[in-house]
Amino acid sequence: MKKILFLILIIASSVSAQNVDSLFVSANNSYKEGNFETAIEKYKKIESQGFEASELYFNLGNSYYKLNKVGPSIYYYEMALKLNPLNEDVINNLVFVKRFALDNIEKLPQTVLQRFNKNYLQKLSYNQWAIVVVVLSIIGSLLFLLFYFAKVPSKKRAYFITSILNFFFLICVLFITYNQYAFSKNNTEAIVFAVKTEIRNAPTLNSEEIFTLHEGTKVFVLDSVDKWKKIKIADGKLGWILANDLKLLDNF
Repeated sequence: MKKILFLILIIASSVSAQNVDSLFVSANNSYKEGNFETAIEKYKKIESQGFEASELYFNLGNSYYKLNKVGPSIYYYEMALKLNPLNEDVINNLVFVKRFALDNIEKLPQTVLQRFNKNYLQKLSYNQWAIVVVVLSIIGSLLFLLFYFAKVPSKKRAYFITSILNFFFLICVLFITYNQYAFSKNNTEAIVFAVKTEIRNAPTLNSEEIFTLHEGTKVFVLDSVDKWKKIKIADGKLGWILANDLKLLDNF
């Protein structure tokens, strides 16, 4: 009985993957033909089935851009970057489409460490850094075995020194992985989807309006109260926004 269930699961997974592949090809064809709304519908069907891929989000971003929808376009480019931070096509398209966002927010100056973290360490997600940790752990285990079984003193010394260096790199990468994970979990990002929205000083409609944001602006979500989100923008300003006016960027 277990074998039959296992076989059914394999067949179901295979059929589902084939359906996604054919739907993705169909969506790409709709995009090429200029039927961008149809392409979006098909891409969204794939997304609704729980499939995540940088290419899928990239194509969604391109489709929304063709329809002049800045907010969704930026959102899906950002989602594509979270899965593949080194994708040059996504980076270039994101820089281009951000020029159409109305809010020109001056960022707070960053320290040397913050710039180094953004420009280098954040090029990999914490999941990718975790893979580096696993690889270094395997290399460390192999080096220990080579050291243990080596008979020649010079080789034994070389394996020992290499093991120490590998251990040092492993500790550094573990530290980086933890920091990237903590940063990702403590800095929930979102994109403003409303064409225009008022940011208030309290989570109520009768509170004071302190500034305005437009679609496509990235914000950091700090807290939630009922239908409101407390946000911080790049220049450090804080305020409350209606939750329906933005869309959270998933952390992978």
